[in-house]
This record gives sequence, structure tokens and C-alpha cells, in this order.
Amino acid sequence: MELPKFVLADNTEFPDDIFIIHLDYPRFIINLKDDEVEFMEEPEDLDENELNAEMEGLIVLANEFYDREVAYYEKE
Repeated sequence: MELPKFVLADNTEFPDDIFIIHLDYPRFIINLKDDEVEFMEEPEDLDENELNAEMEGLIVLANEFYDREVAYYEKE
């Protein structure tokens, strides 16, 4: 099965939060309410500088994904 790079999630226990889940390596969840990131696995092959650079780009992509999804739902 091929998985998407990002998925959008919410949860009724956290009604003000919107989560983006990144399913490629490094796997993480970002809460768009406060931009908090939780890794689902520790990225072992990247040093801190590489990880920071990688995460900056992935967070930008996650926000772009969210914007596209919201625009899609608003059209319907």
C-alpha cells in the first residue's frame, strides 16, 4: 500500500487543535495550533543541524498541504 506523505487529523478531545501527520521518514506529528512537533521515532541518521534544516522544509510543506486541503473543502 502506498501512503500519502501527509495526513490531516483532528480529535474531539482537542477541539481547537489540528494535526498534520508526516508518514515519511522522519515520522512526526505537528500541531498547527502551536507548531509543536512530536516525533514518532527518533531520527538517528541525522545530526542536529541536518535535522533542523530538514524539519524547516517539512514544516513548510505540512502547512502548504493544510492550505490545499482547506481550500479543497471550502470549494465543496
